[in-house]
Amino acid sequence: MRLSVIIPMYNESSIIEDSVREFDGYLAAHYDDYELIFADDGSTDGCGEAVKEYALTHPRVRIVGYEKNRGKGCAVRTGILSSTGDIVMFTDCDIAFGVDVIGKMTEFFEKNPQYDMVVGSRNISKDGYEGYTALRRIASKTYIKILGVIGGFRLSDSQCGVKGFKGDAGRKIFDLCETDGFAFDFEAIMTAGGLGYEIGELPVKVINHRESKVHVFSDAFGMIADVIRIRRRVKRKLKNEKAAR
Repeated sequence: MRLSVIIPMYNESSIIEDSVREFDGYLAAHYDDYELIFADDGSTDGCGEAVKEYALTHPRVRIVGYEKNRGKGCAVRTGILSSTGDIVMFTDCDIAFGVDVIGKMTEFFEKNPQYDMVVGSRNISKDGYEGYTALRRIASKTYIKILGVIGGFRLSDSQCGVKGFKGDAGRKIFDLCETDGFAFDFEAIMTAGGLGYEIGELPVKVINHRESKVHVFSDAFGMIADVIRIRRRVKRKLKNEKAAR
């Protein structure tokens, strides 16, 4: 099995050297065949150059990206579409879920081969939201429930920063996706469901907390409007996809 791990990043110079060493060290110790892809979302602080320098002596590490900042969704999509793995996954650059979430993801696929996509969930175990403020926890859970209603799917945590795919399924899903911002998870899940892919959930826990770049309360109405537009677009694209078969 070949594994592709995608790490989206934007202006992560303060942590990137530690992150690339920790991710690559874990992968080298546990997998014979892997690629570690850092997807640069138009960073301007030199973190891309740091990855390139590391990759000179670590051939399983590479970087993809573009010059202008477009959003996490674009970075994830760029990384996944450039991947070659039988299993493809992405997780956060700050190692928010620990490096061992990689092993948990691949083990889940091995034990549950019926799934094409696996979504990390902070809502399955009791300590998944440990370290969150009560307000942030409530806001996150409320937003997730609203997305489920709009998207018509039943997942306990659609917005978690860890997701995995069978390689061909992941590349097919993101080939149809267009969302550049943080609502890309919603689009990917809707697209996967519309294509008939089976979606599972993996319990995860946040172990490294830092301030979120998404402000749920101030951005709520804009984000909900975005996902309603995305839902319409996904349904239209899937209809065209089926008609073309």
